[in-house]
Amino acid sequence: MTRILADLPDDDIKWLDQLAAEQGKSRASVLREAVAAYRAETPKDWLDVGFGAWKDRTDIGDAVEWQRRERASWTRPWDPDYAEVRAEFPDLFDEDDDREHEIHKAWAAENGVALGAPEAADAKPKKKKKQGRK
Repeated sequence: MTRILADLPDDDIKWLDQLAAEQGKSRASVLREAVAAYRAETPKDWLDVGFGAWKDRTDIGDAVEWQRRERASWTRPWDPDYAEVRAEFPDLFDEDDDREHEIHKAWAAENGVALGAPEAADAKPKKKKKQGRK
């Protein structure tokens, strides 16, 4: 066993000595037990610690349904699945979202681009022909 030096505040030393006396142990023994208990509580793997963290949550209802709803709230009017998500979660969207969706649909149709297609981000609107005077 390796011996260590550790600096502790005087109040902690007094508390440690009192605890050791109550338990009939040495200060070192109490410290060894404290380190062993602390190590046992320390997570081995963050994935193991996080797995099932929400299983006992009662404030969100069904966890899977809650997660689907959260993800649905990220849907934007220009996303290709906007209409389907809007139909499933109508309370997440309003008239402004619908209006913006229609604007994007019209723009995509006018520019020959599928709504939500990757090329839509790079496409430039077609220039309208100017009406000359006759």
